[in-house]
Amino acid sequence: MTKWVSTIIAANVLVFMLQMAVPGTTDALALVPAQAAEHPWTLVTYMFVHGGLGHIFWNMLGLFVFGPRVETLLGGPRFLVLYFLSGLGGALLSFLPQYYSHAILGASGAVYGVITAYARVWPHDRLYIWGIIPIQAWWIVAFVSALSIAGGVGLVDPGTAHFAHLGGIFVGFFYMGWLARHSAARRFQRQASTGLTGTNDADALRRWNAIPVSQLHELNRGEVLRLLEKVRTQGAKSLTLDERATLDRFSVS
Repeated sequence: MTKWVSTIIAANVLVFMLQMAVPGTTDALALVPAQAAEHPWTLVTYMFVHGGLGHIFWNMLGLFVFGPRVETLLGGPRFLVLYFLSGLGGALLSFLPQYYSHAILGASGAVYGVITAYARVWPHDRLYIWGIIPIQAWWIVAFVSALSIAGGVGLVDPGTAHFAHLGGIFVGFFYMGWLARHSAARRFQRQASTGLTGTNDADALRRWNAIPVSQLHELNRGEVLRLLEKVRTQGAKSLTLDERATLDRFSVS
């Protein structure tokens, strides 16, 4: 597992153990929208408390399956922004009248944001439900979204804050779109044409300059252009082995 996925899972498990050991922990950390002004910390802490073993198990399983690849793609800081903004999006939609006086708890909104981010980048990745039933990643998000809408209007499981799930899905989707639009691609498209100089690795520079940047997926394009800019400003020797491997993977031999 990656650094922040491991850390978040560990934090959730530790808080769950604290819930079991110390009475009142759940009430102190859960979000009650009607009391948020008096207890503003609960807008964040509600993501770390759960209503039972099954609740935390499924949330952490989702984070374990989808989180590492998303964190690897985005890097730690952006992954944390995605996770906590998704959780805050879930908190925001919990202020609707049907949830306003209820206790909201669980990492579901944050985890659904991560799952949505995964599905936006790799929509056709095939996953297996219970190790048997194949399903593409985008179908998982579509199903969860439909279930959240149905639950939010009271058609299924009215005791669950389904719109909190939907808030995480919305944030995950739009955050990934925002990252794509504000990547280094547009800025570097002008710079890449000038060529990269100042290094002794002429063959690598030739191959990297020939990468068909415009044909890459927008998120991969942003990462490639970030590395090309690093080479231009700091030299090829500034790249780590992993960064060189990334450029080599997309380069034209």
